[in-house]
Amino acid sequence: MQSYQRLGLIEREEISRGLCKGDSLGRIANRLGRSKSSLSREISRNVDDREKYRAANGQARAIAKRIVRKRKLETHPKLREYVFAKLALRWSPEQIAQTLRKEFPRDKSMQISHEAIYTYLYVLPRGELKKTLVDYLRQERPARHVRTGLKEKRGIIPEMISIEERPAEVADRSVPGHWEGDLILGKGHQSALGTLVERTTRWVFLVPLKGKDAKSVRKAFAKAIMRMPKFLRKSMTYDQGKEMAEHRLFTKDTKVKVFFAHPGSPWERGTNENTNGLIRQFFPKGTDFNKVSVREIRWAEKLLNGRPRKTLDFQKPEEVIGALLR
Repeated sequence: MQSYQRLGLIEREEISRGLCKGDSLGRIANRLGRSKSSLSREISRNVDDREKYRAANGQARAIAKRIVRKRKLETHPKLREYVFAKLALRWSPEQIAQTLRKEFPRDKSMQISHEAIYTYLYVLPRGELKKTLVDYLRQERPARHVRTGLKEKRGIIPEMISIEERPAEVADRSVPGHWEGDLILGKGHQSALGTLVERTTRWVFLVPLKGKDAKSVRKAFAKAIMRMPKFLRKSMTYDQGKEMAEHRLFTKDTKVKVFFAHPGSPWERGTNENTNGLIRQFFPKGTDFNKVSVREIRWAEKLLNGRPRKTLDFQKPEEVIGALLR
């Protein structure tokens, strides 16, 4: 007979998400391979109203009950200082843990799992330190709902080249120099920040914009991408936003061919979509980009390119692109 295993953070997150979506306990239990009674006990131990259940709180209480020894970050000040410094740079606990293994391969006192970092943060007593550190963590965004029956209202961009005509080397990321572009809109959609990300190296350009009109976006994007050598300027994939209406002039100025994704298909620009989520750590929704200085934008860009990425085997974009430029 298999012994009982305690609920973990991932399972608690699934419970929380399921309850938010209105799923029954039975349905959630089936997905997790757990009994309905186990989930019911977990919820009742933590809240009196199941709609208020949150994974982080449940995990923290469970850990606090069973951990009595001091945690590693409490007894190793050098390690704690390193972890706090990287959290301040918006590194995730997993990025920190993997980089520690690379930088201190033989020093076990300078190694820690990402689970242990999360545990330390969640069981800290309430106060300014906990608030600051937890605020550094990447916040999970609500699940997106697939919208159906919506008509494309942005109009047709003249002489668009479909993503279906894009070379195969772009899709498989075998050759660097292919970019994805987008705008992050500011407060009331009255301002915006341009984003460019290279698909192979994940190098990011944050592009300050004087306006959201096609001419302003074309000039700003061209100025940014021309900072790269010719072999890293091959193509750009964009959605069908009207700000890219001057794509032919952009191509004439930069020799970078623009391909357009299908309407309502953000996964065709998945690298950019994911990167925009990372950028929101620095510029959350409601930011007025007219009040954000170029210096602040360059600082965020530097941190993004200097942060190890799981998809790069925990190398940093600046390291990967630096190897290409040598």
